[in-house]
Amino acid sequence: MDFDQPLPRELKAVDSASLFRLEERACDLGLSQRLDPAWVQANAAPDGTHYLWPALWHGLPHRPDVPRQLRCELLIILHAGDRVVSLLDVLPDDFTPLSRVTSREEGMQVSQLLDHAPSVREWLLREGEGSGQL
Repeated sequence: MDFDQPLPRELKAVDSASLFRLEERACDLGLSQRLDPAWVQANAAPDGTHYLWPALWHGLPHRPDVPRQLRCELLIILHAGDRVVSLLDVLPDDFTPLSRVTSREEGMQVSQLLDHAPSVREWLLREGEGSGQL
């Protein structure tokens, strides 16, 4: 893939199983931005729809064996209906086949949530769980 190309401007919707797989892949590759897959599996709403929005291209120059990734803003729907924001590095080959959000209304709602939802760390602190969970 040509990384001089523009950043994809596609909002992607993923189910919990797909999100868990993306987090596991990021963990297995040692990518910089990811959550503990066990935390995601324990806290993400099993029937929730989660969203990825590419923010920038990211690479690991000190690890040439790892391809460049899309660093995405991630909106996660939790069991109790809370929404939290995190970052997730996703390989382009894993990002491209994900379901694209085509509804302008849904895209605008997700954009507002990304701007206003607490980070996972803020949510954990608010819930009294501390940041040691990640």
